[in-house]
Amino acid sequence: MSNSVFASSSRTPISAGTNGHTKPALVPTNNVTTADGVTVRTRIEPTLTVDDVVKQLCTSLHIQEPPSHFALRDESDELVTNENLRKKIKNKVNLKLVNAPGREARETAEKLRHRNDRNIKLTLFSLQKFIREEAFAGEFLSHNGLDELVDVINTTSGNTLAYALTAMQNLMDLDYGWSTLDHSFILRVVEILSSAQSLVNVCRPATAILKKLVEADPTSGMQATGTNMTQSGSVNRYGFQIVFEQMRKERGMLETVVNRLGSADTAMAQYSMMLINSLLSHANDAWWDEFISELERLNVRKAVVRLMSLNTIEDLTSCILDFQANMLRVTYRKKTTLVDPETDESHAEALHAIWDCAKLDVSLDADDQPLKWRKIGFYTEDIVQEFSEVGVLGLECLRRFVEGDQDFPKMLLEQLSRPEERRCPVAKASNEVVELLSEHWAIFGSGYSTSTTFQPFFLDFQKVHNLATRFFIRMWSDSGAADGDFTRVVALVRSQIKSALRRENSRPWHEVESDFLDIEYRAVRDRQMKELELEDDLLSKVPVRNLRAKLYKESFEFVRQQRTQCLLQGAWFINAIPASSPRESVRRPSRPWRFMRLDAGLKYLHYVDSAVKFPVRNGLEDLPERIDISMISEIATGTCAPPPNVLRDQNDLPPTSSLVPSPLSFSLLSAHEGSLADQIAPDQSRWADWTDGLNMQRRDGGHVSSKETAGFVQALTEIGLKIKLLDLSGENVEIPSGLVAGPPPMNTDYFFSDLA
Repeated sequence: MSNSVFASSSRTPISAGTNGHTKPALVPTNNVTTADGVTVRTRIEPTLTVDDVVKQLCTSLHIQEPPSHFALRDESDELVTNENLRKKIKNKVNLKLVNAPGREARETAEKLRHRNDRNIKLTLFSLQKFIREEAFAGEFLSHNGLDELVDVINTTSGNTLAYALTAMQNLMDLDYGWSTLDHSFILRVVEILSSAQSLVNVCRPATAILKKLVEADPTSGMQATGTNMTQSGSVNRYGFQIVFEQMRKERGMLETVVNRLGSADTAMAQYSMMLINSLLSHANDAWWDEFISELERLNVRKAVVRLMSLNTIEDLTSCILDFQANMLRVTYRKKTTLVDPETDESHAEALHAIWDCAKLDVSLDADDQPLKWRKIGFYTEDIVQEFSEVGVLGLECLRRFVEGDQDFPKMLLEQLSRPEERRCPVAKASNEVVELLSEHWAIFGSGYSTSTTFQPFFLDFQKVHNLATRFFIRMWSDSGAADGDFTRVVALVRSQIKSALRRENSRPWHEVESDFLDIEYRAVRDRQMKELELEDDLLSKVPVRNLRAKLYKESFEFVRQQRTQCLLQGAWFINAIPASSPRESVRRPSRPWRFMRLDAGLKYLHYVDSAVKFPVRNGLEDLPERIDISMISEIATGTCAPPPNVLRDQNDLPPTSSLVPSPLSFSLLSAHEGSLADQIAPDQSRWADWTDGLNMQRRDGGHVSSKETAGFVQALTEIGLKIKLLDLSGENVEIPSGLVAGPPPMNTDYFFSDLA
């Protein structure tokens, strides 16, 4: 028998020496408890494998069954592996000799098959924990465990159902084994969620399951591997359409999810927000209009704005920023969707509502042409062309504007009573305000938002549009504007929008209203003149704004790739302490440094903890442990503090002092496992690289955390714009404010020439 492991059920551990005599063992470092409740003190040689340790324990304890039937776990039921054995020995962790994962999985599947009310809860409670282990999961699935688990979900309620759903949620963290879930199972989960009576501990895992199904679409598999993942056995066979089709069958389901954003249980609100974000991120063309319309009808924006105003939303910050980014994409899509009343009934209905609110009659102009849309402020009767730059977004804003003002007909009559050259083109002004607000909030369709703070006014886009359009009409009148002054009034409105919407995350709404409603023309003009001294009027022209939008997208993509390269290269961090930890319990960790690196497949974050920094080789050989990127639900910042005496300029604090979070700290949070990692970056640049880089790897992510990244995108955009403009302004080329398309061909008797 090897001297590496000593075991005894007595108080004085002993071992068999090589000469046949017994000798006192060294001080034991671990206690091992058997299934019979016997605790033995052992000294385990760290160089042994887990199999060798189990084999020697079985021999020492005279266990007759094969050692392969057993395994070691710690007190939290974490499986002891060759990778973490040394760590647990060093930390003197109490261990348990238990069934091997495969054996435990077979017994669990059998218990589910012959379940009864007395043992089902205990079985499911254990299943929640063990199902994440691949050795357990593989055996459980091969013994028809998935079908048995689905049957439990279909037939139980209360805490039993909560345990079963959590087990399913944890199983779905694996990228295999649940591809046979069918539509009836999805509908069952939808029914559970749509019930207002469902317990919170039932709704949380049910919401997470739907989110996982939404994200498990074929495109996700292709992004991860570069190959088609729709082949047999792939879990990437669900997606938005399959889930939403089942959601549509349960009336009020989406409304219930939106209502839960106001839940007193922060975790429930977070889960609901994450599901909504995943649906927004993965909505396909077939159901996009219906889904977005339903969300708007349920006023989800208002629910999120309400969350912004709460004082205890730290756990929701990332979700809210993701929602802002998703709504930016929704707004961009609306803006680029052409208005077509001939083929889209909703467009025709909106135009009809606008005309009804105007309460005007169609007449003929001097050329006997119908005079209708020009009466409410368009330049032509071609309504499709009039909305070509602002799309459905402009149509919705104009409708909201006219329907929200009972005096709108009176306003139009007042304009029509003026000489034609003095009339304010109200509808054209509405569309121009849409353009100005899109410019202000960088609605360029980049795929990500560079806002690092809450934008409640953006989520109230139409409400701000209403105020700004009224301001436009007032400035037109107060300045005595005429036909040729449209661009001048636009410049005034742009200046006021920038001023009124400053510090959006902290300004109260009533101040914004006052800025638009109460300010005098002369004050706006004076401020604008000062601004003109500092900027070139060239930058406000439409072609230049469009060029900036294109360069913005390119700049963001460049920064995104740069951040990802930083993750692939890897970096050293300090293992931090959560700020909520009791100060008196804080000790300097034995391995305070961690090196992390993202794998080439962008699926796992590999790392190693160390007492000192050392040169890490390329690849993953030096990084034995890993974190699944798909498990990260949020990258929280400013959450933890450095341990004592790790940084040279930090001294140990007295026990009464509280831990102060480092501004360079971040935590990788899981929706159901808490914090996966608590780190402190060595500098601001590394912190920005990793917090934003990791956010960009998440399937439901889309926001930027750092002002540094946002600043890089803006700086690259402006530099690129100035370089492009040098080619034009250097030659004194005049850039028009807009381009007017010529008349369409009279017939189809023409062709496009081939230009060399």
